Amino acid sequence: MDNQVFESTAERTFQYQSSLPPLPVPDLHDSLNKYLHAVKPFASEEEFRATVAIVKRFEEGIGQQLHQKLLKRAKSKRNWLEDWWLDTAYLETRIPSQLNVNFGGPTAYVEHCWPVRDGTQLERTSLNMWFTLQYWDLIRTERLAVHKAGTMPFDMDQFRMLFCTCKVPGVNKDTILNFFKTESEGPCPSHMIVMCRGRVFTFDALCDGRILTPPELLRQLTYIKECCDGEPEGDGVSALTTEERTRWAKAREYLISIDPVNKTILETIQSSLFVLALDDAKPYSTPENYTQLTQLALTGDPTIRWGDKSYNLICFSNGTFASNCDHAPYDAMVLVSNGYYTDQKLRACGGVWKGSEVVREMPVPEELIFTVDERVRRDIALAKEQYSKSSQDLQVVSYAFTSFGKAAIKKRKLHPDTFVQLALQLAYYRLHGKPGSCYETATTRRFFHGRTETMRPCTEEAQHWCRTMMNPTATTEGKRQALNAAFSKHNKLMAEAQDGKGFDRHLLGLYLIAKEEGLPVPEFYTDPLYAKSGGGGTFVLSTSLVGYTTVLGAVAPMVPHGYGFFYRIRDDRIVASCTAWKSNPETDAETLFQNLCTSFHDIMQVTTQSQL
Repeated sequence: MDNQVFESTAERTFQYQSSLPPLPVPDLHDSLNKYLHAVKPFASEEEFRATVAIVKRFEEGIGQQLHQKLLKRAKSKRNWLEDWWLDTAYLETRIPSQLNVNFGGPTAYVEHCWPVRDGTQLERTSLNMWFTLQYWDLIRTERLAVHKAGTMPFDMDQFRMLFCTCKVPGVNKDTILNFFKTESEGPCPSHMIVMCRGRVFTFDALCDGRILTPPELLRQLTYIKECCDGEPEGDGVSALTTEERTRWAKAREYLISIDPVNKTILETIQSSLFVLALDDAKPYSTPENYTQLTQLALTGDPTIRWGDKSYNLICFSNGTFASNCDHAPYDAMVLVSNGYYTDQKLRACGGVWKGSEVVREMPVPEELIFTVDERVRRDIALAKEQYSKSSQDLQVVSYAFTSFGKAAIKKRKLHPDTFVQLALQLAYYRLHGKPGSCYETATTRRFFHGRTETMRPCTEEAQHWCRTMMNPTATTEGKRQALNAAFSKHNKLMAEAQDGKGFDRHLLGLYLIAKEEGLPVPEFYTDPLYAKSGGGGTFVLSTSLVGYTTVLGAVAPMVPHGYGFFYRIRDDRIVASCTAWKSNPETDAETLFQNLCTSFHDIMQVTTQSQL
């Protein structure tokens, strides 16, 4: 995506949607076979024999029946997984979204406008906003270029979810509201929400049908900032979005019950283009490096972002930027594309607006004031207290490894993504002395409404290579052969996962069929090796390549003793963000990153020596 073309007049953004192939159901025997290979690194011989017997019984019995029902479901749905995935991965989850599900990270300006002058927050924000609105216009007019693998078009549906989208909490299950419309579908909401010091404002991003220019946006933002300067903070109702989902749903119901105006305000926020957060709560509002920016993106001030909104653009007082997004409606690549577009445009203009300075006549922003009582204030205080406690527990490190990058890796005919994944396996093995169950995101966007499949990098081949690397008597040739075997296994599994032949989503589908039919949970899913190897979302390493651009994000770990690991690969560097929970004595994100750097050099050494 590095040299990605953003704009296209030859093709329309959503023109291939109707011709994309349906998501296939993999072969049952193949899925179970792959599963057995995946659990082997975590099993003693005895445990493995027991699991082989469980898998055999499953395949010959209940598994076969569930598989037939899944095939039947796939006949009537172009994507048999879509609704299930949304529900089980996101909407039915009750843990607080904002720290556990949302992703966030630095955005625009990070690399080429550093260090930052004070007093440029609003000026920069208005330009950044303007480019973000241009991106909205590209999608709305269907001029955003279709993503492809070679000549194969990818599903673009998730791009409809970037703007005018919000999750709404429910007592048992949340829902997603999407108000976005393309030009041909009718009018699309065009109002912005701006949050500052616990207060909420709105204004229209269009005037006479045209997007406000940066000077016009600057005028609106200046008005908001002046309203808030020297004034007491607002109630910070948005902190409620950090709550456990059922508690937030009940707090929201109560909020609506005390004044119908509250419902109108909530609807205005839900349908808005996106939320702009003006963050000037010192000392946290002046992040100066990747780590601080990423930390604040994930754990910053809860009173100026709406955790359920599909996009919160956060602007710090020193003119740096971050984002925080709800993961339910789309995957990170949507935001990566938007962030990279803005970044490239800002770089091209040198961060300076060169157009007209004329500001048209338009209404000033309107403040939206919730009616709150003592109970709501107590709810807000409790939400802030819990959020503060859990966010302080999150360790975040984000660094650039600059000894080499994609160029040097490709020179050795190695796949850059596999390179990083195998280095991570070695880093974890060296640090913890055991295999780390690992989730890597594989895209299934070549299929209709495809999102992701799990690719499991902790293979038998990867573990054999880790042991070989740690063996002082191993020869360079032995290390090289083990490395090559690990590389080719990883590449094969990744290609299969992207081709709809992964096994994790298939196993989830069989489980959900059993659940829907009211059947007891098959023993397959209660086998200790199932969870030990990462099944059911218990992966120790939760990882994703966010691409080959300038954009990076981060997520919290999936489990208490785990790590969140996002990375991007440039020609001359590899930039990674790593998270862990401080309260867990076993894990340390800083040490894992240092071990990762050692592993990068180790792989290079093995491949260099073998070429001599």
